[in-house]
Amino acid sequence: MSRKMTRQVRPIVGLMLASAMFCAGGVAVVAAPAPQAHAVSMSEYQAKVSNHAKLKSQLVGVSSDLADTILQLADLNDNQIPAAVEAAESAQQAAEQAQSLAEATTQRLQAAQQDKANLEEQIKQTGSDYDDAKAAVAQLARESFHGSSTSDVLDFVTDSTTADDFVNKMQSQAAVTRSESNAATDAANELNTSMNRKDRLGAIEQKITQLKEQADQQAASAQQAASEASAKQTALQKLRDEGTVKREKLESQKSQLTTQSAKEAADIVAMKSQIDSWNNQYNNSNNAAVNPNNNQQQSRPNNNTNYNPAPAPAPAPAPAPTPNNNNSGGASGMNYAVPGNCPAGSGYCYGHNTGNTVGGAAYPSRQCTLWAYLRRSQLSLPVGSYMGNGADWANTARGLGYLVNNTPHVGAAMVFARGQSVGGHWTADWQYGHVAVVERVNADGSVLISEGGTGFATFPAWETISNAGAYQYVHY
Repeated sequence: MSRKMTRQVRPIVGLMLASAMFCAGGVAVVAAPAPQAHAVSMSEYQAKVSNHAKLKSQLVGVSSDLADTILQLADLNDNQIPAAVEAAESAQQAAEQAQSLAEATTQRLQAAQQDKANLEEQIKQTGSDYDDAKAAVAQLARESFHGSSTSDVLDFVTDSTTADDFVNKMQSQAAVTRSESNAATDAANELNTSMNRKDRLGAIEQKITQLKEQADQQAASAQQAASEASAKQTALQKLRDEGTVKREKLESQKSQLTTQSAKEAADIVAMKSQIDSWNNQYNNSNNAAVNPNNNQQQSRPNNNTNYNPAPAPAPAPAPAPTPNNNNSGGASGMNYAVPGNCPAGSGYCYGHNTGNTVGGAAYPSRQCTLWAYLRRSQLSLPVGSYMGNGADWANTARGLGYLVNNTPHVGAAMVFARGQSVGGHWTADWQYGHVAVVERVNADGSVLISEGGTGFATFPAWETISNAGAYQYVHY
């Protein structure tokens, strides 16, 4: 029971660069496509220009230094870092492929060298002209004449079905020789093996020479690819470090902002940068240890299942949004704080069973359900271990006693139904749906969300959803 989401044509938003996204409720069911060069479409370009113009309009009246900091951080979030992530991942894949090819060729070389050594030893013992295939068949015939397998040799050597038939066909030693020779020839052809040891040795030596040359070339290519991948990763980290510096500078100067639009613009830009920082922290915590089984779907444990998952590493603590701060879309009658009052791993909180039995270990690496679990835990809000696929979270939560409605709130799990269209830009997967976490409810009613999914360039990724009232939200 996993979740994936496939995108239709849409502008690139923040860190979401993939054309197809897959997110599993239990384990990823994804085969990553080979990296391809990404050409920015006209619609994507126009969207970027429009977003930049909108941001500049929100910063009217802001000091040039602070406005430049916000604009530069936005460019890092929306353009430079995503492009660097894509380049680093492509380079890493190329390096891994080159290394794999070099290792495979080296193994073939070692096998050929072993074949040569074995054949040279055989030549020392019985000579270079010894016919191995013919000798093997002859030995089989001799053993069959004096053993219990006479019927086998009748059929194998002469295609005989009775002893009399066999005697008639074996009138002379020449007949035996011809039968042995024919069988040996067939065996040699089938195994693509030379009848002559000397010829075989020459062929093996020629192959070794070719493989040595290939191995040397491929090893050099692998080393170059690894060097390029390292350089791309270094460039990416440099951009992220720059983003951290600008985000810290922005946070220290926010008090200078006087208009609501400028404050909101600064908050959104800072939050996007923070989400990318979480992604960096998650990668550094060795996310491969979360769940190595990437070809299964999540299922609840039963009496026939031996389930002993490894604990999922949580992201480093991050600043939580201020309760109801700049969230005009807060749910009516709701007054829970963010962060909440549920310690990580709580089995019972806010007066109901949370469903948390094995932590986040039941969710797969990089998937939307894993991120929703990690982020809710980070915010001390209740969350279960077996909420199901992304589309299942609302119903599962209701059954456990959570408040679920259609009103967004910071920290709420945002549930995308199976096949649900999102602003005409993309569609939640028809089998799994999707789940994300609300990071901010904006003044215009849109929501900024963080989300996981293997199709995203980063984990977590982010985007802004405009028709927020069309989704269900799991609160507390």
